[in-house]
Amino acid sequence: MQDFKKIDVWTRSFKFSSEIYKATSSFPDNEKFGLTSQIRRASLSIPINIAEGSGRNSRKEFANFLQIAIGSTSEVECELLLAKELNFLTEEKFSYLNNEISEIRRMLSSFRKALLTYSQ
Repeated sequence: MQDFKKIDVWTRSFKFSSEIYKATSSFPDNEKFGLTSQIRRASLSIPINIAEGSGRNSRKEFANFLQIAIGSTSEVECELLLAKELNFLTEEKFSYLNNEISEIRRMLSSFRKALLTYSQ
């Protein structure tokens, strides 16, 4: 359908995933298979679903993958809150990451709405 690397929300979410990997590298070792792994997978799920959806045959299918990506933003937000609560993230880092995930969710929602509106 289109080159996912040219989609703004893919670029932003891919960069966000990279930031999550960096931020979680300082999480405690005993969280390696817990919160660290979970938040990394959830953050990477966002650009992966955008990429996969962009290769589908219809806008409706693409929109379904964007909905999955939107769900992953909520998962990441919850995990960021826990990381902050457990003092794994500084207030500054939490604020930056939380603002980014909120903006990515907004971008995904707008993109999905545009896809569905255009296909009708």
